Formats: sequence, C-alpha cells, structure tokens
Amino acid sequence: MIYVHWIIITFYIATVVLAMIAVLMDNRQPAKTVAWVMVLCFIPVIGIIVYFFFGQNFRKERFISQRSLDELTKRSMLEFAEQRNLHLPEKGRQLMHLFANQSMALPFKDNDVEIYTEGSDFFLALLHAIGSARHHIHIDTYIIDDDALGMLVADALIDKVRQGVEVRLIYDDVGCWNVRDKFFNRMKREGVEVRPFIPVRFPALTGKVNYRNHRKLCIIDGETGFIGGMNIAMRYIKGVKGRPWRDTHMRITGGVVYSLQRAFLIDWYFVDRTLLSDPRYYPENTHVKENNCLAQIVTSSPIQPWPDIMQGYVRILLEAKHYVYMESPYFLPTEPILFAIRTAALSGVDVRLMIPMHGDAKLVEWACKSYLGEIVEAGAKVFLYKAGFNHSKLMVSDDHLCTCGSTNIDFRSFENNFECNIFFYDEDMALRIKAIYLRDEQNCVDIEEIRDFTHRSFLLRLWESIVRLLSPLL
Repeated sequence: MIYVHWIIITFYIATVVLAMIAVLMDNRQPAKTVAWVMVLCFIPVIGIIVYFFFGQNFRKERFISQRSLDELTKRSMLEFAEQRNLHLPEKGRQLMHLFANQSMALPFKDNDVEIYTEGSDFFLALLHAIGSARHHIHIDTYIIDDDALGMLVADALIDKVRQGVEVRLIYDDVGCWNVRDKFFNRMKREGVEVRPFIPVRFPALTGKVNYRNHRKLCIIDGETGFIGGMNIAMRYIKGVKGRPWRDTHMRITGGVVYSLQRAFLIDWYFVDRTLLSDPRYYPENTHVKENNCLAQIVTSSPIQPWPDIMQGYVRILLEAKHYVYMESPYFLPTEPILFAIRTAALSGVDVRLMIPMHGDAKLVEWACKSYLGEIVEAGAKVFLYKAGFNHSKLMVSDDHLCTCGSTNIDFRSFENNFECNIFFYDEDMALRIKAIYLRDEQNCVDIEEIRDFTHRSFLLRLWESIVRLLSPLL
C-alpha cells in the first residue's frame, strides 16, 4: 500500500513539474507566469486542476492546416481582388492592414446595412430571410434555446430542408448545456446538419471547457448576412424576470458577406472536418449598388497567433482624436485594454463606457466595479444602463470608425472565446452607431452621481478587489 502512495505522489510531482515547464515555455507576461507557478507550487491538487481548465495556452496549436485554411480563403480573396474602385481611406488604413495581416480579414465595399436594436425586429428579419433561402442557410450561434422562439426557428429550418435547401447549424455545447438533446435530434432527423462546437460531455476530462464559440452569424445563400450580439432565445423579446434585454444586431447585404461566409466555413471545417469551397457559396453580388460603405469581418480565437480584436480595440483607443464610445454587458478588461482606456482619457479623448446598472451574474458585477474607479479617475465617463439589461457590444470613434459583434470587453472574449465583429470604415455607419449609443445614454445614469458607488464601504471595495482576482475565469 505504501508503494501506491509513493507512486501517486511521484506522478503528481511529475505532472506539476511538466505543467510549470509548459507555463515557462509559453513565454507569457512575467506576472502571469509567476502567478501560475505560484498556483501550481502552493495550492496542491486544486492548483493543477485550475491550470488544466484555465491556464493552458492553445494559441500555438494548429487546429486547422494552412492548406485547408488557404482553400477556404481562396474564394473570398478572389472576390476581394475583383472589387472595382476600391479605395482605402487614410483614416483606418493601418487598422485594416493590422487585421488583414493577422488573419486575412479583407475589406469589402458596396455594403448595405440594417441595424436592429429590438429582438422582435431582428428575429422577424431572420425568419423572413430563412423563408426566402433558395440554396443554403448557415447559422453559427452561442445559444439556441428550446423555447418558443428556438422551436420556431427550428421549424423554419426543417421546412427549408424539405424544400431542398442546405441547412447547417453550429451551436456551442457549453452555451447550450441546458438545451435538451431531443431539440437538436429532431432537426437532425429532418436533415438539418447540426454540429456542437467542442462537445464537453465530461468536463472533468477536458481542458477546453473554457474555450467557447461565442459568435452569432447567419448567412443566407451567400447574399445576406447577420452579425451582432443576439443569441436565439426568447429573453431578447420578453426579457428576464421583468427586465428587458437590449442588444444590437445587423443585417448585411454586399461584399462583406463573402467574409462572413468564410468565417462560417472555417468554423464548419473545425466541427465537421469538411471543406466547403464551392463557388455557389460565393455568388455574384448583384443586390447592392456601388457605394463606399467599407467593412471588415474580424474573427478572434484562442487558437489564432494573436488576439486580433483586442489589438484592434487598443489601436482604436490610442489613435482616437476626439471620442470613443463603448457599450459592453461586462467590463473585465485585460491590462492592454485598461492601459489604452486610461491613456486615451488622460490624453483628453472623450472616452465613454456604458454597462448595465445590474449585471446578470453577481460575481461579474462585483469584479467589474473594481475596474471602474481607475478609469473614472483617469477622466473616462461610465454610464449605467437602467432600462433593463444592456447586452449590446459596440464601439464608435471619431465619426469614421465603428464596430459591432459578439465581443465583450472582458478576458473571456479577448483571450478565451471564438468571437466575430464587423468593423466599418464609413462616416454614415459611424454616425448611425453613435446615434444608437447616445439614445441608449438617455436611459443611463452617470456613475459619479450614484452615492452607493462613490461612497462604497472599505469591506465592499476589499471584496470587489478579491473577486477581481478571478476576472480571467469569469
């Protein structure tokens, strides 16, 4: 029996040593490296479990071959090259190059955009687009609930399959943990190609439970695309416990739909190992007149070499001359984002952040408050949305640049999740997003006007700081 004891101890020590070597070889920021080494050394058993779930770095792993990626990118590159009268404005040109160099995010002109700020409007448009599909429907979502709305969408997809339309659906396995298997099995039996993203049936046996597909994409016939922050769930129509859910989503026709298609097909290869590169998925753009609405679809994930969207946000904040307005349901910023916000605010830029007055998770809300004081002190303005839960994720800067998508301003979105945003380099779009932000601001209160925030007790601030240590895990 004593031999078994020593075998277990030896195995555990070897595991810890190998984990520490892996941390060192990742060449992370010294503070992060030291933190993980301390966790592994001084928190027996629990430390190695925490590292297994949350500490592994997958950025250097290649989950898709370069050859396959090139094949899936070929069609969108051809469409990009065939654009006529493409002019990249001086403002935003370097940001466009940044995204293009990092992940082949190509800018496309000739786009027409419809913006939805109400769930009922978005889902009516989505169902109408699904009903009009002739060739294929591609949906990539974090959550599709088996509620009345989810059932309605499922029925619509099944109906299109019966009409001979190709239908593919990717859902996140963790996001849909509460969704019954029979909901997806019904669609599968009817011919809908349904795939879960990184299935996690036995959480104790995988370290990828923390790496989720948070994207919300839909492509109809390669001609119409949807992107934004809304999952497929009734909460966006009826709210939760009497609190409305406010979010932003977009319907897009035009050249940038090619990039949306590429993003989905890469995800489909990831979950199905099937290369879909047929030209039928990239039909000729004949539905939009030539215009200067320039846009990029930018994806970010833990398996890409760099955190693309986070780097883009940092550049926007540091290059802003007049203002940057942001909406996010969660504010747990990484150090580069926090640095950029402070720097911009201290430089005299009008930096405004809008978050919900009350979050949907208490721990996240406490951790969030610990960051707000230092950006307010630097000169940034924080507004608390009081007309429900604001789940919108958008940013607008200097009347020429804006973005909307699935990315929250938190560790999870920037470092762990598979995210997707659309970036516009167009004055008209920037002014439209700015107007949405300013309208939302009318339903807010300035955080400095709230006595409960400015006069929080020492114990409460201490607790918020303790919870802040968990920010990378929330």
